This record gives sequence, C-alpha cells and structure tokens, in this order.
Amino acid sequence: MASPWALAPGPELPEQNFEYCEVQYWDQRYRGAADSAPYEWFGDFSSFRSLLEPELRPEDRILVLGCGNSALSYELFLGGFPDVTSVDYSSVVVAAMQARYAHIPRLRWETMDVRMLAFPSGSFDVVLEKGTLDALLAGEQDPWTISSEGIHIVDQVLSEVSRVLVPGGRFISMTSAAPHFRTRHYAQARYGWSLRHATYGSGFHYHFYLMHKGGELSVAQLALGAQILSPPSPPTSPCFFQDSDHEDFLNAIQL
Repeated sequence: MASPWALAPGPELPEQNFEYCEVQYWDQRYRGAADSAPYEWFGDFSSFRSLLEPELRPEDRILVLGCGNSALSYELFLGGFPDVTSVDYSSVVVAAMQARYAHIPRLRWETMDVRMLAFPSGSFDVVLEKGTLDALLAGEQDPWTISSEGIHIVDQVLSEVSRVLVPGGRFISMTSAAPHFRTRHYAQARYGWSLRHATYGSGFHYHFYLMHKGGELSVAQLALGAQILSPPSPPTSPCFFQDSDHEDFLNAIQL
C-alpha cells in the first residue's frame, strides 16, 4: 500500500553523528513536520509488509517506538490494525503527528523516551521500531566495539520493550544493522524472547528482526550475545555500503 505522500526531500543533516542522539536536533528537524511529507527510514510500509503482516492480528495493541514523522502508524491503521500507539521523545514531532492525524482519533501519539516507557508492564502485543536504535547508536566510532554507554542505552530500550510486551508478544526491529552487529544486542536471555532474522528491500537489503516473548534463544545466538563484552575482530578487508539512504551516518558507520 503506497503512502498518501511522496517521500520528503533529504532533511537537514547534523554536523556530527552524535547529534542524532540529541532531542534538540530532532525538535529542530521536525519543526513544520505537520505540513511536510513523511520521511521513511529503511523503506516504507510496502517494502516490508509481506514480512510484517503475518506477525500481526487485527486485535493487537501495537506500540511504535521513535515514530518520527513516518507514515508507518497510519499505514498500519489503513491495513486493518487500528490499535496503534506511537511515541517519540521529540514533543515537536508528536504535536505535528497529532495535528496531521487528528481525523483518526484511534491513533495515539505521546511524547516519551523509549528508554523509560510510561506504560504498565504487559501493555502491548507488538512493539515496532524502525531506525530508532540506529539513531541512538549513530555516535559510536567503532561498530565492532560498541562503547559501554551504547550497550547500556540499547539494553535500556530492550529491557523496556520486554517489560511492556505481554507473554507471547512480538518485538519487531527494522534496521540497517546486519546480524554480526545487532544479534549480539538482541540475543540476551534476560529479555525472555526468541530471535529470527530476515532481509527486505531490492538492491540494498535492510534487516528485519523478530523476537517472540516466551521463546528461547539458540545456543549459537546466546554465544553471539556473549560477544557484547568480547566483540569479534573486524573483517580484514573493508566493507562498503552503497548510498542507500539520505542519512550520512548510515553509510559512514557499519551498524
């Protein structure tokens, strides 16, 4: 299903990648977002719909993390999944999305930090994130050796995701991060979920991670999870990404 808007022109990019982690950057970027076209990180709904929809039920309570001005929440509503709550820590973009979709009161928009979700435990059947973790890790200098601060930030988010999911709930992450970078974060037994991986997109492939709360990680996945404290060595030859997105940090680092 195509979005009712075309993709926006490339946004004004930060001078330094670490600014992607700062709410001030996003507030500035999203001023006027109510009147601007959505910006889609890592593909629009149509590009991953075939992977996502089989994991959803019409009655699911869905939480979208770091929604930005993406049309994903709206596309889910149009696709027959009406119970969608979207959060972002930029109050500017939340206000813009509330205004844009004021005619659809079932879509809820709240200002919230994904590291400290203000929802009771077991509030959602599905949690989605598309590019939020990538933005939070954008300031990392070495994708093979994530800083202790970066590890802690991701753990805060994933711990909150696990907490707000019901037993049997699903966490779905769409990202540019290949398994050798991202699996080690997701493959932690304390989150209480299983893990599957797929790719989507033509030409440049993005990554689709599916976690089922109540499932179990494999021995191999747990071994990868242990690498958080002992990261693997980088490849001997450089790996180059094609220019797959307007955002510079997606190509400057190999998350």
